Amino acid sequence: METQNKTVNIQTETKQQLIDLTSLLTDTIRTSGIRDGFAGIYSQHTTAALFVGECQSALVDDVLDFLKRVVDDGLNYKHNCPELSDCDRKNAASHLRGMLLNHSVLVPIMDGKPVLGQFQSVLLAELDGPRERSVHFQILGN
Repeated sequence: METQNKTVNIQTETKQQLIDLTSLLTDTIRTSGIRDGFAGIYSQHTTAALFVGECQSALVDDVLDFLKRVVDDGLNYKHNCPELSDCDRKNAASHLRGMLLNHSVLVPIMDGKPVLGQFQSVLLAELDGPRERSVHFQILGN
């Protein structure tokens, strides 16, 4: 059994956005030479998350709107208060949105390709951008 690791930095462009990492995952698996096993993808941030979903333009907008409705930016969060927190980004809502999602995804590998359904993509959810994000890939198998 072999293991390969790779960390990729991704520059995000807006406060909230979804970025399709599927082609990056596919390329990482291909260059690893591993034909069968698992690919673990991990976001190294508390305000950026990973999930498997459909990457269709209207649905991406719906997901981002949903997250804004579920966690309201306009509430008085303790994390945003200088007297109670050392965070100057005032990003409590971003942290709470991240808690609703995952920080890792595990995808099977078969015949050197990720096993995903027809409409499935691996998506990075930027919840507090724009900024540089680190995503770690660990490929394990034969």
